[in-house]
Amino acid sequence: MREKGCYLGIDVGSVSTNLVIIDSYGNILEKLYLKTGGQPIKAIRSGINILADVFGQSIDILGAGTTGSGRQLANVIIGSDIVKNEITSHAVAAQKLVPNVRTILEIGGQDSKIILVRNGVVYDFAMNTVCAAGTGSFLDRQASRLEIPIEEFGKYALSSTLAVRIAGRCAVFAESDMIHKQQTGHSIEDIINGLCEALVRNYMNNLAKGKELAEPIVFQGGVAANQGIVAAFERELKAKIIIPEYYDVMGAYGAALMAREKMRHKAYKTNFVGFDISKKDYKVSTMECHDCSNMCELIKIISDDVVLARWGDRCGKWSELDRNYGQVSLGH
Repeated sequence: MREKGCYLGIDVGSVSTNLVIIDSYGNILEKLYLKTGGQPIKAIRSGINILADVFGQSIDILGAGTTGSGRQLANVIIGSDIVKNEITSHAVAAQKLVPNVRTILEIGGQDSKIILVRNGVVYDFAMNTVCAAGTGSFLDRQASRLEIPIEEFGKYALSSTLAVRIAGRCAVFAESDMIHKQQTGHSIEDIINGLCEALVRNYMNNLAKGKELAEPIVFQGGVAANQGIVAAFERELKAKIIIPEYYDVMGAYGAALMAREKMRHKAYKTNFVGFDISKKDYKVSTMECHDCSNMCELIKIISDDVVLARWGDRCGKWSELDRNYGQVSLGH
């Protein structure tokens, strides 16, 4: 039977690219968590191709939304109806699953966020995009160095019997401290637990300082699967942490929910170009504008010798040209 009224959400990040399809009630029909691998276009096409294989012609996509650091790129490729930042997307998804949420903790592969919600509205937030010690990629690196699957990392921390303090203000110092603790005979379990506590301290110092972290508290992002980090947060906050069912794709879920909200009140047709984009070829190139002293470096998205979009110009000259005149051939 053909499913009517479905919506697509895509969250393109530096580590993962996530796709979600929801029905008209906001229920998730399918979710994908894919590695970006430094090739976001390839990841987007791969995800769309998987969804096409799963659903075939059995669904109608009535709206699409994009979010994440690669949201503009995803917008150009899939033809989205709404483009939103990560803060908004994560907040919308969290409130859908935990309607009375007041604090949202989010730790991804390359950044981390805190979002404070009061009366259903985001009133404060903070992001860390600089320090690697407060992100999932640092945990991945240490798990690889210790030759422990990242999926088992949290379980080791829960087996710890002795508190070991690891320097957590800097990824370089933290790794050096871990090596020192290994050389002095501390157990792997205690060191991993100390690392989890160090990441939580880093998060609290960089993002939560001076903020009221009221319950209910929701923890989302890929790192929410790490039981050691969850336990460390609960000890630090002296509160129960809620892990939502779709913790790993909340950005994409939020984008899909916002697309649904926008499109079900509109009479016009979706911009989504369809699942056939997995068969098209896309290229990215750069150009430098010499029309003024800014010397802006522009990013161009090209498909079939047609420039789909350009961005990176401070004055808006090139991006406005594409918006006003549509897709242009490479000769222009």
